[in-house]
Amino acid sequence: MARMIFVNLPVTNLGVADAFYDGLGFTKIGPFSNDVASAWRIDENIWVMLLLPGFYSTFLREGDQPSTPSGTQQKLNALSADSREEVDAFVAAAATHGGRVYRPAVEEMPGMYGAAVKDPDGHVWEIMWMDPALTGGA
Repeated sequence: MARMIFVNLPVTNLGVADAFYDGLGFTKIGPFSNDVASAWRIDENIWVMLLLPGFYSTFLREGDQPSTPSGTQQKLNALSADSREEVDAFVAAAATHGGRVYRPAVEEMPGMYGAAVKDPDGHVWEIMWMDPALTGGA
């Protein structure tokens, strides 16, 4: 089995969060979703787990508490895109489904085009296209 990544995020309202991630075109995985958690497959080996704070806290130790971003960002979740158009479509879908543009799409350097959005709880998702001719075909 290939190694997978699960991004676990605390959310305040599963219904609102589900509408956002559904709007991005991700796939909800019913057997791993319930009234305190929603599992979303982004890609074969990348999932996002949306967890209400009470459930999220069961994974924490040392007195740590769940929180949603408010004025600070500890991480930026970044996804690749197959084209500049996919970047633009991702940003538009996020804005249409309860998120907002955090950083408008721009070509940061030749062959690297990206943007960032915030989900309804303030978690940042970057989306980036890199010209395969400049990355060695990756």
